[in-house]
Amino acid sequence: MAINKQQQYLVIYDIADPKRLGKTHRLLKKQGLPVQYSVFSVVASGSGIKHLLQSIEEIINEKEDDVRCYALPANIDCKTIGRQYFPDDIALFSNGVARLLV
Repeated sequence: MAINKQQQYLVIYDIADPKRLGKTHRLLKKQGLPVQYSVFSVVASGSGIKHLLQSIEEIINEKEDDVRCYALPANIDCKTIGRQYFPDDIALFSNGVARLLV
């Protein structure tokens, strides 16, 4: 992936300490969209996601906490079941392409 090309990522975390949890959550709220509690959709360039993960690394305790970042494919087909966080008319955008949550 080109360093400046925008891509959609899922950042997921399990943080043991409430203080670190709060800091991580606040940081991710500035950079992405909460999909579920402790799961964020982030659209960023390669350098942007690297910077975000470095910032998270400064907050967490690597022996107690777990943070994962998954790059999503450009043409993802997303299906949901059950109560949704987003209203029916909300779409996520990545690379200028809308992805409706259905």
